[in-house]
Amino acid sequence: MLTSPERVDPGHQPARMWHSSRPWVEFTEGLGRVPTMEHMTIQRMDHVGIVVDDLADAVAFFVELGLELQGEAPVEGDWVDRVVGLEGVRAQIAMLQTPDGHGRLELAKFHTPSTDNGDQRAPANASGIRHVAFVVEDIDAVLARLRARGAELVGELRRYQDSYRLCYVRGPEGIIVELAEQIG
Repeated sequence: MLTSPERVDPGHQPARMWHSSRPWVEFTEGLGRVPTMEHMTIQRMDHVGIVVDDLADAVAFFVELGLELQGEAPVEGDWVDRVVGLEGVRAQIAMLQTPDGHGRLELAKFHTPSTDNGDQRAPANASGIRHVAFVVEDIDAVLARLRARGAELVGELRRYQDSYRLCYVRGPEGIIVELAEQIG
């Protein structure tokens, strides 16, 4: 979520935090550091997984966005049942990667066991993982390509200060994708 200038404590000057996944997030200088464990075990974030009903359509959408398909594979057996806590799992997964190689997205279609398919029209503020964000070049062209595939704007394409043009689009299966184009 973006911190708007109105919400920043007027006694503190905002300090921009340049981070590859959300470079437009602003923090105030007065915020303290969050305590960390002495022996950190996390090496990196590997991927985000999204369950879909139409795997081919979801893969095509994210390839159109610019991700590269790394591969597809069936997943089943006792090992996956035990990992995900379900019985009789039979799924197909596709792994996609950002062009820079630093971000990966796993799309999964579960053939068994059956599910209720969730709420594909959940609003952007519903609990849980709500969106995946990508920095893009030429947001207007990207938006036109995604709209041709059936994506629709959730709100509006807007400018955030002198930093980014941003929008949310709803893609296949109701997946919300945030697009951000750096400006200035």
